[in-house]
Amino acid sequence: MPDEELVELKFRLYDGSDVGPFQYSPTATVSMLKERIVSEWPKDKKIVPKSASDIKLINAGKILENGKTVAQCKAPFDDLPKSVITMHVVVQPSPTKARPEKKIDEETPQRSCCSCTIM
Repeated sequence: MPDEELVELKFRLYDGSDVGPFQYSPTATVSMLKERIVSEWPKDKKIVPKSASDIKLINAGKILENGKTVAQCKAPFDDLPKSVITMHVVVQPSPTKARPEKKIDEETPQRSCCSCTIM
């Protein structure tokens, strides 16, 4: 690859601390960034993502899609030379198994009681 300019990124966590900065190729995908964040996540945090799917990355007010590359995600004002791009990290744990729904006993007829009083 001829002189591919690396992009320097840091990731701002929910409590204001940062992970990084790290240098990435413009062809690196958002999925790759998420994997790196999970592997570098500080152990002393209360909220810890279990996998890359628990993380959302936000840059310039937009949630980044996993298949997009770093070059596609850069905001136009991030083209300053040697600037570090800060992306925000939101941890949303994957939904746990849904609670089993209560089964309605079909044998018991349901009574609906409704009353209106007009005075």
